[in-house]
Amino acid sequence: MKSTLLVTLLSGLFLMSSANAAEKTLTPQQQRMTTCNQQATSQTLKGDARKTYMSDCLKNSSTKPGEKSLTPQQQKMRECNEQATNQMLKGEDRSKFMSACLKKKV
Repeated sequence: MKSTLLVTLLSGLFLMSSANAAEKTLTPQQQRMTTCNQQATSQTLKGDARKTYMSDCLKNSSTKPGEKSLTPQQQKMRECNEQATNQMLKGEDRSKFMSACLKKKV
């Protein structure tokens, strides 16, 4: 009788604790992991392809999965390069422009 009561009480405690765990909100990282995992599953990725996808997806939380995020320096280089191309600069003129553009403070 005592063992039945003990088992019943322990079962009740277990069910209550699992219900509370389900009610907790996920952290942004946990939400990102869930989203990335669902996307990898929907694309039926397996093995190394899945690992690579998950790694990229979790690292680039500020961008869409599959897009690579740029560092501020890379972004600045991209913008200066576009400006030099729009001005049709070539050779030494382009080099001088790029050097000056990259030295500018934003």
